[in-house]
Amino acid sequence: MNKIVLFSAIVILIISTSCSKDGDVNFFSVNKDIELGMQLDEQIKAEPQNYPILDEATHPAAYAKLRAIRDKILTSDDIYYKDRFEWKLTILADNTLNAFCAPGGYIYVYTGIINYLDNENEFAGVLGHEIAHADRRHSTDQMTKQYGLSVMLELALGQGDLTNVAAGLIGLKFSRKDESEADEMSVYYLCDTDYKANGAAGFFEKITAEGESSTPTFLSTHPNPENRVQNINAKEQELKCTGEVTTGDYIQFKQDIK
Repeated sequence: MNKIVLFSAIVILIISTSCSKDGDVNFFSVNKDIELGMQLDEQIKAEPQNYPILDEATHPAAYAKLRAIRDKILTSDDIYYKDRFEWKLTILADNTLNAFCAPGGYIYVYTGIINYLDNENEFAGVLGHEIAHADRRHSTDQMTKQYGLSVMLELALGQGDLTNVAAGLIGLKFSRKDESEADEMSVYYLCDTDYKANGAAGFFEKITAEGESSTPTFLSTHPNPENRVQNINAKEQELKCTGEVTTGDYIQFKQDIK
Protein backbone atom coordinates (compact mmCIF):
# COMPACT_ATOMS: atom_id res chain seq x y z
CA MET A 1 0.00 0.00 0.00
CA ASN A 2 1.21 3.51 -0.82
CA LYS A 3 2.72 5.13 2.29
CA ILE A 4 0.58 8.24 1.88
CA VAL A 5 -2.56 6.13 1.61
CA LEU A 6 -1.51 4.10 4.67
CA PHE A 7 -0.76 7.27 6.63
CA SER A 8 -4.15 8.73 5.72
CA ALA A 9 -5.95 5.51 6.63
CA ILE A 10 -4.30 5.39 10.05
CA VAL A 11 -5.12 9.04 10.74
CA ILE A 12 -8.78 8.47 9.85
CA LEU A 13 -8.91 5.32 11.95
CA ILE A 14 -7.33 6.96 14.98
CA ILE A 15 -9.51 10.05 14.84
CA SER A 16 -12.70 8.06 14.28
CA THR A 17 -12.07 5.68 17.20
CA SER A 18 -10.23 7.82 19.71
CA CYS A 19 -12.60 10.52 20.91
CA SER A 20 -12.77 10.96 24.65
CA LYS A 21 -16.08 11.22 26.46
CA ASP A 22 -16.15 15.02 26.22
CA GLY A 23 -15.57 14.95 22.47
CA ASP A 24 -11.84 15.76 22.51
CA VAL A 25 -9.64 13.67 20.24
CA ASN A 26 -7.46 11.19 22.14
CA PHE A 27 -5.02 9.33 19.89
CA PHE A 28 -4.55 6.57 22.48
CA SER A 29 -6.91 3.61 22.44
CA VAL A 30 -8.44 2.37 25.69
CA ASN A 31 -6.20 -0.70 25.43
CA LYS A 32 -3.20 1.62 25.14
CA ASP A 33 -4.31 3.34 28.37
CA ILE A 34 -4.14 -0.05 30.04
CA GLU A 35 -0.70 -0.80 28.54
CA LEU A 36 0.64 2.57 29.67
CA GLY A 37 -0.68 2.03 33.19
CA MET A 38 0.98 -1.38 33.38
CA GLN A 39 4.25 0.05 32.08
CA LEU A 40 4.23 2.90 34.58
CA ASP A 41 3.42 0.47 37.39
CA GLU A 42 6.51 -1.56 36.50
CA GLN A 43 8.66 1.58 36.45
CA ILE A 44 7.38 2.67 39.86
CA LYS A 45 8.10 -0.75 41.36
CA ALA A 46 11.64 -0.54 39.94
CA GLU A 47 12.35 2.80 41.68
CA PRO A 48 11.89 2.21 45.44
CA GLN A 49 14.14 5.16 46.24
CA ASN A 50 11.61 7.48 44.60
CA TYR A 51 8.46 5.45 45.21
CA PRO A 52 8.73 3.59 48.55
CA ILE A 53 5.87 1.12 48.31
CA LEU A 54 4.19 0.11 51.56
CA ASP A 55 4.43 -3.68 51.59
CA GLU A 56 1.01 -5.31 51.59
CA ALA A 57 2.40 -8.41 53.29
CA THR A 58 3.22 -6.36 56.39
CA HIS A 59 0.25 -4.00 56.13
CA PRO A 60 -2.69 -6.19 55.05
CA ALA A 61 -5.30 -4.25 57.05
CA ALA A 62 -4.40 -0.95 55.36
CA TYR A 63 -4.78 -2.45 51.89
CA ALA A 64 -8.02 -4.20 52.87
CA LYS A 65 -9.47 -0.88 54.03
CA LEU A 66 -8.30 0.90 50.90
CA ARG A 67 -9.91 -1.76 48.71
CA ALA A 68 -13.17 -1.50 50.64
CA ILE A 69 -13.34 2.26 49.98
CA ARG A 70 -12.41 1.76 46.32
CA ASP A 71 -14.99 -0.98 45.83
CA LYS A 72 -17.76 1.15 47.30
CA ILE A 73 -16.94 3.96 44.86
CA LEU A 74 -16.81 1.51 41.96
CA THR A 75 -20.47 0.58 42.54
CA SER A 76 -21.36 3.88 40.85
CA ASP A 77 -23.10 3.59 37.49
CA ASP A 78 -21.23 6.70 36.31
CA ILE A 79 -17.85 4.98 35.93
CA TYR A 80 -17.42 3.96 32.30
CA TYR A 81 -14.51 1.55 32.66
CA LYS A 82 -15.14 0.09 36.11
CA ASP A 83 -15.19 -3.46 34.70
CA ARG A 84 -12.37 -2.95 32.21
CA PHE A 85 -9.65 -1.04 34.05
CA GLU A 86 -7.41 -2.64 36.67
CA TRP A 87 -8.06 -0.25 39.59
CA LYS A 88 -4.93 -1.62 41.25
CA LEU A 89 -4.04 0.01 44.57
CA THR A 90 -0.57 0.93 45.80
CA ILE A 91 0.27 2.84 48.97
CA LEU A 92 3.46 4.92 48.90
CA ALA A 93 5.14 5.42 52.28
CA ASP A 94 5.91 9.09 51.86
CA ASN A 95 4.63 12.25 53.56
CA THR A 96 3.86 13.87 50.20
CA LEU A 97 0.34 15.30 50.18
CA ASN A 98 -0.83 13.59 47.02
CA ALA A 99 -2.53 10.70 45.25
CA PHE A 100 -2.66 9.93 41.56
CA CYS A 101 -4.27 7.47 39.17
CA ALA A 102 -2.42 6.38 36.03
CA PRO A 103 -4.17 5.35 32.80
CA GLY A 104 -5.92 2.03 33.07
CA GLY A 105 -6.80 2.61 36.72
CA TYR A 106 -3.49 2.15 38.54
CA ILE A 107 -4.02 4.09 41.77
CA TYR A 108 -1.23 5.39 44.02
CA VAL A 109 -1.96 6.91 47.42
CA TYR A 110 0.69 8.57 49.58
CA THR A 111 0.55 8.01 53.33
CA GLY A 112 0.89 11.79 53.64
CA ILE A 113 -2.60 12.44 52.32
CA ILE A 114 -4.13 9.58 54.32
CA ASN A 115 -2.76 11.14 57.51
CA TYR A 116 -3.73 14.66 56.44
CA LEU A 117 -7.43 13.97 55.97
CA ASP A 118 -9.84 13.79 58.90
CA ASN A 119 -12.33 11.11 57.95
CA GLU A 120 -13.18 8.39 55.45
CA ASN A 121 -15.67 10.59 53.63
CA GLU A 122 -12.95 13.11 52.70
CA PHE A 123 -10.61 10.34 51.60
CA ALA A 124 -13.34 8.76 49.46
CA GLY A 125 -13.85 12.13 47.79
CA VAL A 126 -10.15 12.38 46.93
CA LEU A 127 -10.06 8.77 45.72
CA GLY A 128 -13.14 9.38 43.58
CA HIS A 129 -11.41 12.40 42.06
CA GLU A 130 -8.40 10.27 41.07
CA ILE A 131 -10.60 7.50 39.68
CA ALA A 132 -12.31 10.14 37.52
CA HIS A 133 -8.98 11.18 36.00
CA ALA A 134 -8.43 7.61 34.78
CA ASP A 135 -12.03 6.90 33.81
CA ARG A 136 -12.27 10.14 31.81
CA ARG A 137 -8.85 9.35 30.30
CA HIS A 138 -7.40 12.74 31.20
CA SER A 139 -3.77 11.52 31.17
CA THR A 140 -3.81 10.31 27.59
CA ASP A 141 -5.87 13.34 26.54
CA GLN A 142 -3.04 15.52 27.81
CA MET A 143 -0.37 13.30 26.30
CA THR A 144 -2.07 13.51 22.91
CA LYS A 145 -1.69 17.29 23.12
CA GLN A 146 1.88 17.00 24.39
CA TYR A 147 3.32 14.42 21.98
CA GLY A 148 1.30 15.14 18.86
CA LEU A 149 0.28 13.04 15.90
CA SER A 150 3.71 11.80 14.79
CA VAL A 151 4.45 9.97 18.06
CA MET A 152 0.92 8.58 18.17
CA LEU A 153 1.30 7.18 14.67
CA GLU A 154 4.57 5.51 15.64
CA LEU A 155 2.81 3.84 18.54
CA ALA A 156 -0.07 2.79 16.29
CA LEU A 157 2.43 1.20 13.89
CA GLY A 158 4.26 -0.53 16.74
CA GLN A 159 7.38 1.58 16.24
CA GLY A 160 7.21 3.90 19.25
CA ASP A 161 8.83 3.49 22.66
CA LEU A 162 6.02 2.91 25.13
CA THR A 163 8.49 2.99 28.04
CA ASN A 164 9.45 6.61 27.33
CA VAL A 165 5.82 7.59 26.86
CA ALA A 166 4.89 5.96 30.18
CA ALA A 167 7.74 7.82 31.90
CA GLY A 168 6.14 11.06 30.72
CA LEU A 169 3.08 10.27 32.82
CA ILE A 170 4.99 10.99 36.02
CA GLY A 171 4.46 14.61 36.92
CA LEU A 172 1.96 15.14 34.08
CA LYS A 173 -0.17 18.21 34.81
CA PHE A 174 -3.89 18.19 34.15
CA SER A 175 -5.76 21.15 32.74
CA ARG A 176 -8.14 23.21 34.83
CA LYS A 177 -10.96 21.68 32.81
CA ASP A 178 -9.78 18.17 33.73
CA GLU A 179 -9.53 19.05 37.40
CA SER A 180 -13.00 20.57 37.45
CA GLU A 181 -14.44 17.51 35.72
CA ALA A 182 -12.71 15.16 38.18
CA ASP A 183 -14.17 17.17 41.09
CA GLU A 184 -17.63 16.96 39.56
CA MET A 185 -17.44 13.24 38.81
CA SER A 186 -16.28 12.55 42.36
CA VAL A 187 -19.63 13.98 43.50
CA TYR A 188 -21.51 11.77 41.03
CA TYR A 189 -19.64 8.68 42.21
CA LEU A 190 -20.14 9.31 45.92
CA CYS A 191 -23.77 10.25 45.35
CA ASP A 192 -24.34 6.59 44.44
CA THR A 193 -22.97 5.48 47.83
CA ASP A 194 -23.74 6.18 51.50
CA TYR A 195 -20.82 8.65 51.62
CA LYS A 196 -21.62 12.35 51.72
CA ALA A 197 -21.10 13.26 48.10
CA ASN A 198 -19.09 16.44 48.69
CA GLY A 199 -16.30 14.53 50.42
CA ALA A 200 -13.60 16.03 48.18
CA ALA A 201 -14.56 19.51 49.38
CA GLY A 202 -13.20 18.67 52.84
CA PHE A 203 -9.66 18.45 51.48
CA PHE A 204 -9.88 21.85 49.79
CA GLU A 205 -11.55 23.41 52.85
CA LYS A 206 -8.62 22.29 54.98
CA ILE A 207 -6.10 23.64 52.46
CA THR A 208 -7.94 26.97 52.39
CA ALA A 209 -8.11 27.21 56.19
CA GLU A 210 -4.37 26.64 56.53
CA GLY A 211 -3.45 29.30 53.98
CA GLU A 212 -1.23 29.41 50.91
CA SER A 213 1.83 28.12 52.74
CA SER A 214 0.21 24.70 53.05
CA THR A 215 -0.91 24.43 49.43
CA PRO A 216 0.76 21.43 47.77
CA THR A 217 2.83 22.13 44.66
CA PHE A 218 0.55 20.00 42.50
CA LEU A 219 -2.35 22.36 43.28
CA SER A 220 -0.48 25.56 42.43
CA THR A 221 -1.79 25.83 38.87
CA HIS A 222 -5.20 24.31 39.51
CA PRO A 223 -8.55 26.01 40.09
CA ASN A 224 -8.73 28.04 43.29
CA PRO A 225 -9.50 25.72 46.27
CA GLU A 226 -12.29 28.02 47.48
CA ASN A 227 -13.97 27.88 44.07
CA ARG A 228 -13.62 24.12 44.04
CA VAL A 229 -15.37 23.84 47.40
CA GLN A 230 -18.24 25.97 46.13
CA ASN A 231 -18.57 23.98 42.92
CA ILE A 232 -18.44 20.61 44.67
CA ASN A 233 -21.05 21.65 47.22
CA ALA A 234 -23.27 23.10 44.49
CA LYS A 235 -23.12 19.86 42.50
CA GLU A 236 -24.05 17.83 45.59
CA GLN A 237 -27.10 20.04 46.13
CA GLU A 238 -28.04 19.88 42.45
CA LEU A 239 -27.96 16.07 42.49
CA LYS A 240 -29.90 15.95 45.80
CA CYS A 241 -27.49 13.41 47.26
CA THR A 242 -28.50 11.86 50.58
CA GLY A 243 -25.28 10.36 51.97
CA GLU A 244 -23.86 11.18 55.38
CA VAL A 245 -20.38 11.96 56.66
CA THR A 246 -18.78 8.61 57.40
CA THR A 247 -15.92 8.51 59.86
CA GLY A 248 -15.89 4.70 59.88
CA ASP A 249 -12.63 3.34 61.26
CA TYR A 250 -10.49 5.97 59.59
CA ILE A 251 -8.38 6.50 62.70
CA GLN A 252 -7.53 2.81 62.59
CA PHE A 253 -6.70 3.16 58.89
CA LYS A 254 -4.10 5.78 59.82
CA GLN A 255 -2.65 3.42 62.41
CA ASP A 256 -2.51 0.57 59.92
CA ILE A 257 -0.19 2.45 57.53
CA LYS A 258 2.49 2.94 60.18
